Amino acid sequence: MNFSILSHKNRPANEYLVMIYRFLIVMLLYSVGRIIFYLFNSSMFPNVDFTSFMRIMRGGVMFDISAILYLNALYFILYLLPLPFKFKEWYQRMLKWIFMIINSVGLAFNHIDIIYYRFILKRTTASVFDIVSYDAGNYKLVFRFFYDFWYIAIILTITIVVLSKLYSAFRPIPSFNVKSWKYSVLAFFSIILFSALSVVGMRGGYRESTRPISMNNAGKYVNSPEEMSLVHNTPFCILRTWGKKAFLVKNYFSSEADLNQVYTPLRVPGSGGVMKHDNVVIIILESFSREFFGTLNKQLENGHYKGYTPFLDSLINNSLVFTDAFANGRKSIDAIPSVTASIPALVLPYVISERSGNRINSLASILSKEGYQTSFFHGAPNGSMGFDAFAKIAGFQKYFGKNEYDNDDGFDGVWGIWDEPFFQTFADEMNKMKEPFFTTIFSVSSHHPFNVPKQYKSKFPEGPIPLQKCIRYTDFALKEFFAKASKMPWFKNTLFVITADHSAQTQFKEYQTPINYFAAPLIFYKGDGSMKGVDDSLAQQIDIMPSVLGYLNYQKPYIAFGNNLFDPSAPRFAINYLEDTYQFLYGDLVFHFTDNKLTGVFDRKKDPYLLVNILNKSGYEPEQKLLKAIIQQFNNRMAQDRLVIENK
Repeated sequence: MNFSILSHKNRPANEYLVMIYRFLIVMLLYSVGRIIFYLFNSSMFPNVDFTSFMRIMRGGVMFDISAILYLNALYFILYLLPLPFKFKEWYQRMLKWIFMIINSVGLAFNHIDIIYYRFILKRTTASVFDIVSYDAGNYKLVFRFFYDFWYIAIILTITIVVLSKLYSAFRPIPSFNVKSWKYSVLAFFSIILFSALSVVGMRGGYRESTRPISMNNAGKYVNSPEEMSLVHNTPFCILRTWGKKAFLVKNYFSSEADLNQVYTPLRVPGSGGVMKHDNVVIIILESFSREFFGTLNKQLENGHYKGYTPFLDSLINNSLVFTDAFANGRKSIDAIPSVTASIPALVLPYVISERSGNRINSLASILSKEGYQTSFFHGAPNGSMGFDAFAKIAGFQKYFGKNEYDNDDGFDGVWGIWDEPFFQTFADEMNKMKEPFFTTIFSVSSHHPFNVPKQYKSKFPEGPIPLQKCIRYTDFALKEFFAKASKMPWFKNTLFVITADHSAQTQFKEYQTPINYFAAPLIFYKGDGSMKGVDDSLAQQIDIMPSVLGYLNYQKPYIAFGNNLFDPSAPRFAINYLEDTYQFLYGDLVFHFTDNKLTGVFDRKKDPYLLVNILNKSGYEPEQKLLKAIIQQFNNRMAQDRLVIENK
C-alpha cells in the first residue's frame, strides 16, 4: 500500500471500491497487530519459525474477516442503504464516527493482549467482563495498565491515527444519481450480495457443512495449542465466547455405572481409625512459578542456578516436596477453588461461571463440622477478585482482608498490604485462634507493577525479569513469618501446605512450554519436622484437599476431583485447559483433547516442546477413557449441581 495517500484527503472514488478499501485497511491493521503481538511475545512461542508463522498469518486472515464483519455490520448496512442524504457531509461524518469508535475498541482489545497474554497465556475472552464486574477494583487497573505499559498506548494511538487518515483518503461518490431507480436497484443488490458474503465471512466458509468458525479452528494452522493465540484476534475471541455456557452435559459413557467404574470424584475413605486434629495452614503464593526455586531446577544454567527463593529452598530440605506439580488454571480466581475445594478451572473459573451458585464442599466447610475454626486471609481490599465472596460460599467462618488489617501504612498503593507486615499479622491472628484451626492466606506482593517496599529496593535488586525481585521479597516475608510462627505454641502441631496460584512470566525456555506454563511448587511441611521426602510423580492443585483430609484421616465421604497424594494406590494425573484444549498429563504422556476428540499425544519427557505427535502409534484407549470420564463427571456434576455429599 502506498502511504503517500496519508497526505491527501477525499480523493473521489466509487462508493463500493471505497467500502472494500476501508475493509482492507482494518484487515491490514489486524495483521500488523498480529506481527507486533508475536514480536513482543516471541519467547512464548519457541517452535514458531518463518514458515509456520506465514501459515499462522494466513490462518489469521479468516478470523480477522469474521471479527471485522461482526464489528462493522451496522456501519456497512448504513453505508449501503440508498438514502437520499447518504452523501451529505453530516451523514458521512456520522459514518466515520461509527467506524472509528467500533474499530478503535476492537483494536484496543487486540493491543492490550500484546501484554496481557503473558499473564493468562491466552487471548482475552468474554469472561474478562465477568471478572471485572466481579471485582469493581479491576476497572482502576485498566488505567494502571496503560500507565505501566505506555508503549502499548503509543502503538494503539498511532494505529488509530493511521486508521483515521487512511479512512479519509478517499471520498465515496455514487455510481448513479442517488434519486434514480438505477441507484436504488444497485443498492438493493449490493445489500443482498454484501449480506451473503458477510455470512460466508462470519462463518468462515460457504459450504452447508461449514459450522461457524470457533476458536478451535485455529488448530489447523499451528503445531501446538498455545500457538492458537497467534492465529486468533481478541475481538473474535470475545464475540465467540459471549454468553456461552461453560458446563454442558456430556454423554461419553452410556450409563452412570460405566462412568463411575472408570472415574468418580466421590471419595469414600473408610480406612477406619481416629481422625487427627492437627492445625492446617495453606499458603498460596501469587505468581510463584516452579521456575523460581533453585532446589527444583538443578538442571538450569549447567547446575549453577540458585533461584530466587533461598528461604523456601531451605524449607524444602525439611519438607515433603512434589517436584512434578502443576496448577489447574492460569489466573488467581482459578486457584482458590482448585486448592481449597478440589475444583479445577476447566473452560471457565468456577467463581464466574453460570454455576457459581452451586453448593460445594471444601476444606473449610468439611473441617468446620469437625470442630475447626476456619479463616481466609488476603491483604487486598475486601472484595478484590471476589475472594471474600468465595470464602463465604466455601464455608470459611472468617475473612481477614485489608479492611480488617485497618492500617494503610502497609498498603502498596495498588494491590494490598505488603506481604511482610501482612504475614506477621497472619501469625498474630493464628495465635488468637482456638485449636484446631484451618486457615488459608493468599499473598499479593509478587505481582505487576513489580514493586517492593522502598527500604528493600537495594536488598532485592532487579533480575532478568522484573517479577524476580518481588519473588525474593515474598520469600523474605515467609522467612520472617516462619521465624515468628515457630515460637508459637500451635506451630509443631500444624501442617503447612505451600503452593502457587499459577505460573507467571518465565526466564528460561524450559518453562516456555504448554506443560510448564502450569508448573507450580507443592510443599508439605510439618511444624515438628516429621514430614520429609521427595516425590517425583505427578501432582496438582486439586490434590491438596483430598491429601489434607487423607493426612488427617478424615472418614466421611466427600467430592474431590483430585486424589490423595499420601495414598500409594491413588491414580496420579494433572489436568488443565489451554486454548480450548484439555491438557491431560498421565505418566510420561500428555494428551490434548479438543472438540470432543483426542487430537494429540506427546511424550513430555522425550519431547518437552510437544513437537512430535505420536497419536497414530496407538489408540491410547485406557487414557482416553479416563480423560473422558473426568470431563463428563466434572461437566455433569457442575451442570446438575452435584458437588456435595451431605454428612452429619
